[in-house]
This record gives sequence, C-alpha cells and structure tokens, in this order.
Amino acid sequence: MRAVVQRVKKASVSVGGNIVSSIGCGLLVLLGVSKSESTEDFDYIIDKIINMRIFHDSDGKMNENISFVNGEILIVSQFTLYGDIRKGRRPSYDMAENSDLAIKVYDYFVEKIKQKYDSNKIFTGIFGAMMDIELVNFGPVTILLDSKKGF
Repeated sequence: MRAVVQRVKKASVSVGGNIVSSIGCGLLVLLGVSKSESTEDFDYIIDKIINMRIFHDSDGKMNENISFVNGEILIVSQFTLYGDIRKGRRPSYDMAENSDLAIKVYDYFVEKIKQKYDSNKIFTGIFGAMMDIELVNFGPVTILLDSKKGF
C-alpha cells in the first residue's frame, strides 16, 4: 500500500463539476492499493497517517499530529501510485490491484481509519471516478508512505 500525504489548509474532490467531499485544515491522502496487501499494511499506513508529526507546535516546530489541530482527512483512491515507468514511456500498472478487489480494500481501509480516528472527520472521493482535486498545500508538506518500506 502506498500513500501520498499532503498537509492542507483545505482540499476538495469534484466529480463532473460537483463537489463530493471537502475538508478544512488536515490531510489529503492519495491511496494506492497493490496486489499484496495485508493487515500489517493497513495498520502501518493508518498509524503513520494518524500519528505523523507534521503540524506545528507552539514553538513553530513540526511536533504535532492531526488530532492536535482537530484536523480532517480526505482519502482519495489513486491506482497510479503503482505506475512503473522504468521501462519505456507508458506506465505499467501490473503491481496495482484490479479495481474489483481494490475497491473492497479501499473501503476496508476507510472503515479501519474511521475506527482509529474521529469518523466524522474522515471524507473520501469516489472510487474509480474521474476526479478533480483542489487543495491548498500547507507548507508545502508532502510525505510519501509505502507499507513495504520501499522508500
């Protein structure tokens, strides 16, 4: 499982010109699902998202997590995180899970993170839809996560 986590002042997801989810201060999480996910992968990524200290404390240091700012989390599926372009010019998505299974993994991920963090502060895009994402990156701060610790 891979995630791109961006600290945002605000973010929204639109489909067909209509906003389907939006958040204020918090985290935008772009989530990619591979063919080999396990419970450990879910736990690793969720723990990192909820506990990463990327919000400023009273001294201006990045020492605080999402709960410190009472922030929201917007989770958007993005299979292209498993795009491999080491050969040729067109990405290969062989490592990405097929959509029939990936949606189940994505939904399960969302339910698990809702159990670990305030479920009223968790929002999503629409799996498989062509989405427009708008955000104001705060910092900017962008963190890459890989449950297999490939980077």
